[in-house]
Parts: sequence; C-alpha cells; structure tokens
Amino acid sequence: MTVFRSLEEARGNFGPCALAIGNFDGVHIGHQALLRRAVDFGAGNAAVPAVLTFDPHPAAVVAPERMPKMICSLAQRLRLLSESGAQRILVLPFTAEVARLSPEEFVSQILIDALQTKGVFVGDNFRFGHKQAGTPEVLRALAAKYGFLSDFICPVRIRGEIVSSSSIRRYLTSGNVSRAGRMLGHCFALEGAVVAGHGIGSKQTVATLNLQPVSNQIVPRGVYVTETREMDSDRRWPSITNAGTRPTFGGEKLTIETHLLSSLDAPAPGQIEVQFRRFIRSERRFEDAAALKVQILKDVARAQAYWRRLAESPK
Repeated sequence: MTVFRSLEEARGNFGPCALAIGNFDGVHIGHQALLRRAVDFGAGNAAVPAVLTFDPHPAAVVAPERMPKMICSLAQRLRLLSESGAQRILVLPFTAEVARLSPEEFVSQILIDALQTKGVFVGDNFRFGHKQAGTPEVLRALAAKYGFLSDFICPVRIRGEIVSSSSIRRYLTSGNVSRAGRMLGHCFALEGAVVAGHGIGSKQTVATLNLQPVSNQIVPRGVYVTETREMDSDRRWPSITNAGTRPTFGGEKLTIETHLLSSLDAPAPGQIEVQFRRFIRSERRFEDAAALKVQILKDVARAQAYWRRLAESPK
C-alpha cells in the first residue's frame, strides 16, 4: 500500500486506477463490497485498485455542528483499506477550497488530471462537489463525458438492516459492540499508547494497562470482554476492559483500563490494540474499592467463561 497525502504528491504517481471514493469510516462490510468491485475491475482493465478518502471528515469543514465521532482512527482506516485490497490511497485534505469545487471541477481536476481514473466506485447515496450538487445522475453524465466507468453499489444489509457508518456509531454508543462488529466484519477496536494510570488498580482492585484514547473517536462506555494485542507483535491476551470515568473514585476524565486475563511476560507493551467483543455491564459507582473489586472479579469470571466457550466451539 502506498499512501499519498496531497494531490501534488499523487499527480503522475497514482493511476491509471480503479477508484473507490468515500469517507470509509470503520471500513465496514458495505465498504469492503465496494472495494471488491474496484479490485475486480482493476484486474481486468490494467488499473490499480485505489481509494480516495478525506481527512478531516468533510462535515468538519462544511457543517462542524454535525461532525460525528469517528469509528476508527485514520491509521486504522488506512490499514483496513489496505487489507480490503486498496494498493494506493489518497488521503485528500478536505479544505474550504475542495468544498467549493463544482462537480465537474472535482471530476476534471482530481479524478482525471491528478489520478487518471478509469473507473469510479461509490455507494448509491454518494454526493460530491459544492453543496453536494453531484448526484449519481451528474456523475454518470460526467463519466460519459470524460470516458470512465461509474459504478454505484447498492447497500449491504444484515437481517434486513442497511449497514452504514451511522448505524454502527449508534450501536457502539449504546454498547452493542457485538452488532457493530457484525456490520464492520471485524471487531471494533481502540489502539494507542499505554500510559500511566492512577496507581489505584494495582493497589486496591486489579492491575490494568491504561490506553490513551484517540481524539474524536467513539469510546463505548461500560465494561466489555475484549482481546488485547500488542501493536507490531504477535502477542495477544484475552482481557476485560472498562471505559468510563471511574465514578467510585470520583473520576471525571475518560479512561480506558484493560485487565489481562492471562500472564503478561516482560517486556510490557508500549502500544496496544483493544478489540471489543461483548458488553458485560454499564459502569456505575460502588460504595468503596472493596465492593468494586468484588464486582470486577465477577466480571472477570464472565469474561473467562466467554473465552472458554469460544475455545470449545466448533471451528
């Protein structure tokens, strides 16, 4: 995978390409289906399967009040896009100037001149250009004019429900990480640096690894069965994670505390990914640290039972 961070960097080095366009937040199973179409087209038309995505999210520029919390960080998005088949990715800085481009300017200046696009692959609700004037009909007309394929992918459904980033955000916010994971096609995960905690866990409850949350990423609140992986390593551990404000200790700041259910051999990880698998309970205030520890041990037992069932289930 090659990542380009500007049109100037991509120009002359990107195409000819089969281009999937979108925000791709979460890289869910609908996004993956779209990318498969781009990969298949590219293989038969001497075009590199590629992605045009944006950072920041366009809403941050055109409607900041509607800017959503993100499902995944940019680093996660790029890795997931690569795993789905993208060989070249342009992360286009979304600016006021980009927002003012008319649909035809967007096509001629970006898709044709800079990226040498042979085929465009988008969802059937895709809009582009100034004030979202670029409808599917407009894109079809511009594709005919400039000589590239335009392909619109119908929504993917699970049990009758359309898979979308907004639906996944709602499930994550409500704690339903299992449903969100089915729509994503992978576990929702947080990743980042292990940071120093308050020292309370190791002395009064249970020892934890504390994860620094990424700015503007959704953090499901509560206690969850998780799996923790050391970044850039094969080391991983079944775990249990609390995401919240530590109300028993009068906390106010959001913390993500992960207790490993198997032994941690040295060295301790510096960067981890925490994959959320199942909701256990909401966070609440306990009378004291001893009462909280009793509850944590019950939570640990539930998490251990989950991992035992998983190990015993047919492969």
